[in-house]
Amino acid sequence: MYLPKVYEKFSNQFAEVFKDYKQLGQTCREAGPLDQKCQDLIKLGIAIGANSRGAVMSSTRKALESGATKEEIGHAALLSLTTTGFPNMIAALQWVDSVLEET
Repeated sequence: MYLPKVYEKFSNQFAEVFKDYKQLGQTCREAGPLDQKCQDLIKLGIAIGANSRGAVMSSTRKALESGATKEEIGHAALLSLTTTGFPNMIAALQWVDSVLEET
């Protein structure tokens, strides 16, 4: 799986913080009834709302790995239109497409 250099540097430089951060993420995922694919599509929507290129691309990869189809991922991105606006949605679609083209 692709990991940005800054992510790897952070995980090495602050190993204990990184371990706790990863554990918190796992605990949050296990705290409710949503399946992995649904969680990953929701995380994609949150990343789009935050206008975070890296998070959108990472969430797209994770959604694919958990069984989401390209159509489901595209639909998740499209749903951001009325919440985050056209420019943000278009940027997100570009980031999503760049990941989908890799696969």
